[in-house]
This record gives sequence, C-alpha cells and structure tokens, in this order.
Amino acid sequence: MPPHAPLDPRLLRAFVTVAEELHFTRAAARLYVAQQALSRDVRRLERELGAELFVRTTRQVTLTADGERLLPHARRVLQAQDDLLAAFGQARPLLVDLNSPGLVTGRQVLERARELAPGHELMARYESGLTYAAGELLAGRVDASFGRFAGLAPALRTGLAHQPVRYEPMAVVLPEHHPLAPLPEVPLAALAGETVYAGAGNPRTPEWTDLAHRLFEGRGIEVASPVPLAVGEEEFRRIMDKAGHPVLAVVSFPAMASTVVRPLVDPVPLSPVSLVWRKGLVHPAFDALRRAASQVAAENGWLRRPAGGWIPDADAAVMCVRN
Repeated sequence: MPPHAPLDPRLLRAFVTVAEELHFTRAAARLYVAQQALSRDVRRLERELGAELFVRTTRQVTLTADGERLLPHARRVLQAQDDLLAAFGQARPLLVDLNSPGLVTGRQVLERARELAPGHELMARYESGLTYAAGELLAGRVDASFGRFAGLAPALRTGLAHQPVRYEPMAVVLPEHHPLAPLPEVPLAALAGETVYAGAGNPRTPEWTDLAHRLFEGRGIEVASPVPLAVGEEEFRRIMDKAGHPVLAVVSFPAMASTVVRPLVDPVPLSPVSLVWRKGLVHPAFDALRRAASQVAAENGWLRRPAGGWIPDADAAVMCVRN
C-alpha cells in the first residue's frame, strides 16, 4: 500500500468483526450488512494492505499471521475514532444486547430509551445468553445486556454492574401433540418424569441451565442432555422437533410453528432479569437506557414478585441490590 493512501475505518470495522466471529454470516448480522458486502469490504482491505487476512474454507474461517498482526492495531484505530467522535458530540451507537429476537423485556426497554434519547443511536444486538454477552461487555464490544446477573461467574460479575428490571414468569414450550398442551397452565408437578430442554451444553447460556437445575431439583424433572447448538429460529425448531422434549422458557417466548407456550404454576417460577453493563461505561445515551428500564418496569409492575413465586435465594438477594 502506498505510504499516504487513505484507509477507510469501515474496512477495519468489517475486518475486526469477522476476526471476532470467525464467521462471515454472523459478522454480517452484527454489522447489519449483507454478507456479500462484508466479503467485498474484507477483500478490498486485503488488496489495500497487500496481505491475506483470513484463511477461508467451507468449514471454517481463521486468521492468518498477518490478520493476527493487524487485529490489535485495527482495534486501537477504531477505539480512537469512537473517542474522537464522542468528544465532538458524535457518539458511536450504544450497543444493547437483547439476547434473542422476539423476547420482549429488553426490546421494550430499548424502544423507550430511543424515545428518551432521540438524538442518539441505540442499536440492538443478539448474543443469545448473558454469560456470552458478559465477555462482550467486558471487552467493550457490547455496552449493555439483559439477563440473570446472579447466574454469572463471580469473576465476570466483578467487572459488571446491574439494575433489576423484571421478575419474568417462566413457561414451558410444548409440542402441540403433547398430553399437557391442552392445559392453559402447567403445574410444575405435571412435568415430573419429563425431560426438559434448558440449554445444557450451550456455552452462551449456562446461567439459564443452572436456573433450570435449581427449579427441577427434587421435582422429578430432568434437564435434557446437550443437543447441537442451533443458530436461528428455523434451526432451533428443527432440533427441538427432532429431540421431542419440552423447552423451558419465559411467558414472552415467541410462538413457533407446531408448539404452544404454557405458563408454569404451583409455584410460579420467576426468571430474574437485570440490565447489565460494564463498570465505568460512559455514553451519552446510557442514562436514557437506565431511565427507560426504570420507567417500563414501574409501568408494568415487573418488579412486583407474585405471591408464592419461586426464585433461588441467591437471585432474590441480588435483585434487591441496585448499582
């Protein structure tokens, strides 16, 4: 590359995202661009640098030695650009992880925050689980997320702060032909003898699997063994159809074809949801996000625990603390 040729930061951002995901489709989804456009940007950067940055096969994407060498420099350039824009009132987007498309708690908070801060960009991300998102938070690749704070490893929690948002009632997703499907609500005792999928083996969501183990203990309900990690609703539905197990979820879980979502009762198990962010986060839209969480929770009564609701003691203690 000639010594004074300009280098578009957009190309560096494309490279860094692919380097973090090691998967072009997931990287394109994070950047909200078409995969073909992302591939073009990466190839253009390789031409301008005169170096191959990735080894691409039909099975995987890996960094070359030149890619490994470029990555820390590219991150510093992008951070400097973000700092410059923030200093002059042109802040980068606030990146808010909503876990999975279709879940309503985070989405409602994000929508309210956009109303409270119309001059700023707040963008959704989907990292699937709080444990995985916590790593992204600490690395500065995501700014905020939602989930079960008490379920994180202590080493992760030390670098994060949280604000309780909701005690969300839990539910079970049943195949429409399941004997319990006709019930409007499913007593926990009715699941005795069942094997229920709760994300076992998914490295992104161990906090959810742990909550399931605590709920099922002593009730004769088994947590299903790990299944292949499914990305996207279609693949998730296919894997669940193949396994045939009920799925532990929350009442707002989006409906899928050939299934029904039934609230769990006797007792009502609660999924504790917090807004989570890395300590020291500074962003002009972050205050709006926290205010939105408080407003939406108050308007919907999300922090009122139903009488007889079930929640682990450790979670109850954490949900009483607000950073």
